[in-house]
Amino acid sequence: MGRYVARRLLQMIPVFIGTTLLIFLMVYALPGDPVRGLFGDKGGSPAVIASLRHQYGLDQPILVQYYHYMKDMILHFDFGTQIASGRPVTDVLSEAFPVTLRLGGLAFAIELVLGLILGVWAGMRAGRFADNAILLVSLLLISVPVFVLGFILKVVFAFQLNWLPPNVNDSTNFNELLMPAFVLATASLAYVTRLTRTSVAENLRADYIRTAVAKGLPRRRVVGVHLMRNSLIPVITYLGTDIGALMGGAVVTEGLFNIQGIGGTIYQSIVRREGTTLVGLVTILVLVYLLASLLVDLLYAVLDPRIRYA
Repeated sequence: MGRYVARRLLQMIPVFIGTTLLIFLMVYALPGDPVRGLFGDKGGSPAVIASLRHQYGLDQPILVQYYHYMKDMILHFDFGTQIASGRPVTDVLSEAFPVTLRLGGLAFAIELVLGLILGVWAGMRAGRFADNAILLVSLLLISVPVFVLGFILKVVFAFQLNWLPPNVNDSTNFNELLMPAFVLATASLAYVTRLTRTSVAENLRADYIRTAVAKGLPRRRVVGVHLMRNSLIPVITYLGTDIGALMGGAVVTEGLFNIQGIGGTIYQSIVRREGTTLVGLVTILVLVYLLASLLVDLLYAVLDPRIRYA
């Protein structure tokens, strides 16, 4: 196991370098100059603009900029400085990421718990009314756009029933984060439900389940141990990749509920052409994806003892 983890960590290095380089090239290929954007319509003198571009290293070749960015990030955990505000990007990240982590964590818990419960319920009753109803509801959740669902929930639960606040004023209050977290989790919840249902229904017909039942094992053990371990492998794979997707896909949800997290920061960075901030945010998301992928691979051996790592 230790050799496998070490090998996977080494494999992450070229993947991380390749993805960050691609992101860096794409971001700095955006039209417009962030330095000229500081002066608005009035513009600035060529000497001042040239001085600022030299100060922030924007007059260097793109690969040289990437080299300095990676060196500062790896050695000093320094993601650079915002051009518009002059603040270190690490300060911006330290403010935005905890907010989105709370929102994404609550959304992940919702999709995990509800998705597994509904998926197992439907899979155990494949072809019956409960199964068809759950499949229909999950299809509706996949079909409805996030901003439409969010608007509907705000109208119903915030303005008509007055059960939940319409916007998030305190990101540490999980009661305020409940509605945006559910909106963020809806599509993933539907996919987890359908994936779990299909996997459970398929494994119910497997020989090892019939053998376990024939041996007289309690139904709780047959379902909870034999059936669930094998059925959860594809679900865990999806959940692992969805962790990063929840954080990166929070742009619309955070804007809809006035949440000052990663989504709003990414949007403002694109509008202001703050390439340094945008690259720093996306770099952290890449790390989240890579670590989640490693965790998923390690969980395979826990769910299925037949899987061994050399």
